[in-house]
Amino acid sequence: MIYSVLLGLAVSCLLFLYVRFPYFTQDFIFVLRTVNIGRLVNRFGRASPCYTILDRFADIARSHPQKPFLVFEGEVFSYRDADRVSNRIANALRERALVHAGQTVALFHGNAPQYVCTWLALAKLGCTVALLNTNLRSRSLLHCCDCCCATALITDADLAPAVAEVLPSLHMCGMSVLLLFGSCKTDGIVNLSAAVRGASEEAPPLSLRSDINIWSPALYIYTSGTTGLPKAAVISHHRLWLMSFLQRMTGVSSRDILYIYLPLYHSAGFLAGLTGAIERGTASHTPKHTQERTQNTLRNAPQSTVRNAPKTHSGTERDRDHRVRLALGNGITAATWEEFLRRFGNVHICECYGATEGNIGFLNYSGKIGSIGRVTAIHKMLIPFTFIKFDPETEEPVRDSAGLCVEVAPGETGLLVAKINKIAPFSGYVKNPAQTEKKKLRNVFKKGDLYFNTGDLILADRHGFLYFQDRIGDTFRWKGENVSTTEVSEVLLMLDSIEAANVYGVRVSGHEGRIGMAALKLTDGTEFDGSATYKHVKKLLPAYARPHFIRIQDELDVTGTFKQVKGQLVQEGFDPNVIQSKLFFLDESKQTFVPLTQELYSSITNGHTRL
Repeated sequence: MIYSVLLGLAVSCLLFLYVRFPYFTQDFIFVLRTVNIGRLVNRFGRASPCYTILDRFADIARSHPQKPFLVFEGEVFSYRDADRVSNRIANALRERALVHAGQTVALFHGNAPQYVCTWLALAKLGCTVALLNTNLRSRSLLHCCDCCCATALITDADLAPAVAEVLPSLHMCGMSVLLLFGSCKTDGIVNLSAAVRGASEEAPPLSLRSDINIWSPALYIYTSGTTGLPKAAVISHHRLWLMSFLQRMTGVSSRDILYIYLPLYHSAGFLAGLTGAIERGTASHTPKHTQERTQNTLRNAPQSTVRNAPKTHSGTERDRDHRVRLALGNGITAATWEEFLRRFGNVHICECYGATEGNIGFLNYSGKIGSIGRVTAIHKMLIPFTFIKFDPETEEPVRDSAGLCVEVAPGETGLLVAKINKIAPFSGYVKNPAQTEKKKLRNVFKKGDLYFNTGDLILADRHGFLYFQDRIGDTFRWKGENVSTTEVSEVLLMLDSIEAANVYGVRVSGHEGRIGMAALKLTDGTEFDGSATYKHVKKLLPAYARPHFIRIQDELDVTGTFKQVKGQLVQEGFDPNVIQSKLFFLDESKQTFVPLTQELYSSITNGHTRL
């Protein structure tokens, strides 16, 4: 009888905990993993020399030399294969004194095993590697080489023509330009492919890395230049480890196979993807792919982690023909999330949040659709963060009479800021003190404190789940109301005739704030239907949020990391004298979008046409 009573009480307690704290088990597991990762990173940092992700790779190459490491275009490269090739590259560079420990080398190379082996080789030589976006050209390419103080640039045969365009300028800066594989006939690009083939496979001496500590820069990864030239974010070995542990946090094991959908110059592709796979001891697919080849690869890749891909013509049954169990990434909307699950079946999606240079991140380990993560007490204890009121008109935080920031009320959208401390440092951008300082927010809750300004507007619900709302600069104010460009874009994309939408605010003479405008790419074979679009936005959007100007374009510009570029669009506004594309204006009297003529433009700017 006593045992029955005790059992009943235990069951009742568990039931109460489940009802009162439905995410307790998931939160508890997440906390345990977080504490363990903190312990590991601390131990790695105390080692002399510090234990890096390169050392982890070397350990696997010794203990499991035949284990698959990279799968590329149907060819499998083991950990030992990559170790030997990287040793040959390192020795070829070292013998010719082309790079030295402590220098920065820019890597301008497409996704391929050679990319990974070159990074490993440079790490073995004690170099910091700058990962260059392969879409860079001309001025932007020169800027990225200069701002990281690179002494050499390593490229591939496909990108050699882009390098050739700026070769004299690179040489004037004292940079060597090297090709390690393949052939190139461009004078001034040193082809070391023969030297690499004939170099020793012995590992370079460890003494080359003796000066490296956990806070030394391991990589420079460039943040997207949506409003200007890219900025080189400093990725220390400490931060590299934290990002590499993301797969461990989501339950990835050494038996899994990772499918990396993104380019390796992208922080998600390289850190959450490649180095995360090394930490776990898994194999990675890094293909040059088309959409169809992506899905075909996944069908033959057991237990892969994958990002979303456009729908195939073969239908739902074909879409579910795969062995994928986990999807890890960021930026997926709730609607796309639901569609992904409907198409691909029971795939666990782990949405994460974080910036390349940021000191705060979240992980949605519970699978809550639409959420970027969840607030836990230990997270707030280690990295104090909060959400503060933000004025989109001044693009500055709201401050009280004492000059301090104001926290938002529960359930209200606020600007995410995270305290900069030893556990959560902010290393900033190389040779860019102005932009580094711009990301720092001072005197937040007391005089002298220092926070990292994420530039992101986040909403926390009453259960602690976080939802990304918008990015500063992507939010504008019109008619005294805040307009979310993300919301407007999603509404426009509901129309079958619209393939892509880039929403932003433009200024109109005589009016405060900015009024909504959208650059649209139409679906092939369709024309812009002003009447249907008007009815759609009127039905789904409040009056202040409806885009008043439409710009039709063949393509919408994006950065190399797939973020929409708005700066030029905002600057050009809605002036038909400047814009050659078709322009339309929301005419309330006619209940449609009408062509924006020069006469109408003048009427708007002169204040004769009411907005």
